Amino acid sequence: MAQYRATVRTSKVINQIRLEKGMSVVFMYDGGSPLSFQKGKEAINDAFIRTYGIDISKVPSMLSNITLEVTKIG
Repeated sequence: MAQYRATVRTSKVINQIRLEKGMSVVFMYDGGSPLSFQKGKEAINDAFIRTYGIDISKVPSMLSNITLEVTKIG
C-alpha cells in the first residue's frame, strides 16, 4: 500500500461543510489514482473524518481534482 496526502487547493463552503485551503490528510491506498476510484475517494473521506470530523462525501464535488491535490508520499 502506498501513502498519499490530499490537500485542499481552495477554501470552500458547500451545504454547511467548510474546507479551508491548506487542510491536508494522509491516507493509505493501493490502486491507481485515488480520485479516480470509489475506494480511493472513500479512503480520502475516512481520513477527513478521522482528522477533522468532516464527512465530505455528502458533497461529491469536494472529492475532485478541482478541490483536492493528491500526491503520493510513500
